Amino acid sequence: QVQLVESGGGLVQAGTSLTLSCTASGTIYANDAIGWFRQAPTKDREFVAAVRWRLNDKIYADSVKDRFTISRDAAANTVYLQMNNLKSEDTAVYYCAVDRSPTRATMKISSEYDIWGQGTQVTISD
Repeated sequence: QVQLVESGGGLVQAGTSLTLSCTASGTIYANDAIGWFRQAPTKDREFVAAVRWRLNDKIYADSVKDRFTISRDAAANTVYLQMNNLKSEDTAVYYCAVDRSPTRATMKISSEYDIWGQGTQVTISD
């Protein structure tokens, strides 16, 4: 059973950058997808970005696609989320998750993901 650990969160000012990491212990299979989601207080969990492991194709939420970049390092079993030009509305707990049977159509759906990390807090101050 793979376990996911997120890191890299913190308190930063608006307009700056932050990079989150999601490191997996255990096997990430070629057909897996790794996704980033976030949840702000009083809001539902929302999709941020995802990448399919073998194909390395990526999708983004419209709200972040010009500012965030998802990437993976297969040798390190790690997925990164580079976040630029951060805004106060990006404040949330960020989670990574594994989808063992993804399709491009389902990669944005949190209920499709099988294994979740514990989350890392990102707080953006104005």
